[in-house]
Amino acid sequence: MSETATITDSYGGLAASIEANIAEFAPGLEDARFTKSLAAGVVEYREKLDTVIEKFAPDWPIDQISIVDRNVLRLGLFELLFGDTKEVPAKVAINEAIELAKMFGGESSGKFVNGVLGSVYREMGEPGKDDVPAKKRRVKERDIDPKDLPIEKLGGAVVYSRERGTIRLALVHDVFGYWTLSKGHIEEGENAEEGTIREIHEELSLPITIVGALGGNEYIASHPEKGKIRKQVDYFLGETKDRGKLKLTKEGGLDQAAWFTLEELGDLRIYDDIIPIITKGIQIILAKP
Repeated sequence: MSETATITDSYGGLAASIEANIAEFAPGLEDARFTKSLAAGVVEYREKLDTVIEKFAPDWPIDQISIVDRNVLRLGLFELLFGDTKEVPAKVAINEAIELAKMFGGESSGKFVNGVLGSVYREMGEPGKDDVPAKKRRVKERDIDPKDLPIEKLGGAVVYSRERGTIRLALVHDVFGYWTLSKGHIEEGENAEEGTIREIHEELSLPITIVGALGGNEYIASHPEKGKIRKQVDYFLGETKDRGKLKLTKEGGLDQAAWFTLEELGDLRIYDDIIPIITKGIQIILAKP
């Protein structure tokens, strides 16, 4: 079965529409595989993409966003979250979406698309940002001193259980398509360990015992009301005797939680800055009698 036939069967008349548009607007395009795969990907992941848009544009319900802006955001988000970053780097995907919005949208479309995609990119930890020479970055980005931003303290944990020699880790899945560690805000009056224990219990209904510290990381995120914030996360190794099915009680930007054996971790999509934390936790677990 041809690629065109496959897309047509799966997504109705999408392939025919693509062919018609290429014939009319890009008659010299010889290889349309990327165009077709991008369009098919957006259709396949549209529900998840719309969830991300709703989270990062809370004042704009999906059906109130213009058709052009809505679909440009879907295209940009698909490349940003599910595309091949080696083929299309994150910043390239964002810039191309902004140009599309300026070209085909309204007066403020470029700014709107830039705001949403930029917030998602920062929440992801700005993957590939060091691929752009510092002197070529926007002056506005360079002039922001992280030390001047408000700090938000969080606590998270590599949560594990051990049963008959089998070790499992409890991970959560976010709307960006990554498996990551459960974490939450440290409240006033709590230390990092106390806050982490409480947050894990609230988010996963799991009682844990802190085994040790695993270090931490810091990143800058954008809040729709508060603006940019320095998020500082302390991570711990937490053991639980509760090996039942995980129940995600605090959703937010999460959509599921699950247990994984150590052998299964290699097949998961995990944030680069979380991998060393998990690795250190596993090393401690394996060293325990």
